[in-house]
Amino acid sequence: MADRPTIGVLALQGDVREHVHALVKCDADAHPVRRPEELDRVDALVVPGGESTTISKLAEAFGLLEPIRKRITGGMPVYGSCAGMIMLATEVLDGRPDQQSFDGIEMTVRRNAFGRQVDSFEAPVRINGVPGPAFHAVFIRAPWVERVSDGVEVLGQVTEGPAAGRIVAVRQGNLLATSFHPELTGDLRVHQYFVDLVKSL
Repeated sequence: MADRPTIGVLALQGDVREHVHALVKCDADAHPVRRPEELDRVDALVVPGGESTTISKLAEAFGLLEPIRKRITGGMPVYGSCAGMIMLATEVLDGRPDQQSFDGIEMTVRRNAFGRQVDSFEAPVRINGVPGPAFHAVFIRAPWVERVSDGVEVLGQVTEGPAAGRIVAVRQGNLLATSFHPELTGDLRVHQYFVDLVKSL
């Protein structure tokens, strides 16, 4: 992999600009991805937060659902935050019956598990493999992980409050997902972790 990888941000909905800025600060070339030909030009992909059912429908409408699935099967690194975590899961609870995902990480996630928009909160989360203090995690209508397969590494869990113990960060090979939004905090460590993962390949 080149010293400065090219990383796309799926630009169908969500915090696209914030993810692009964070990736550039982590020494990557970052570009929005809306069409299959743009996907072809990137080494890796970030799937931002937003509304997972909307992202699912738009990915299908823009002809990206199957191409992203094929790139994941072929080993492309992908990082999903919040709704992006849902899009990477092989099983989604409380989703729409027609909702589709990219079928990447062998896990079960529950949509809006922490509650509605008014139940959004912030909490410290320590992430395995990310040095430094606990990450100041921002949860907005966030999912949590209810089950992982043996091949999935749990990287982070909520440590305080009523959600203590809930899994909110995972990795399976080249695929990374968090329930929270690191692009909203100014803390670049999760993005740097992903960029370093891409560079290592």
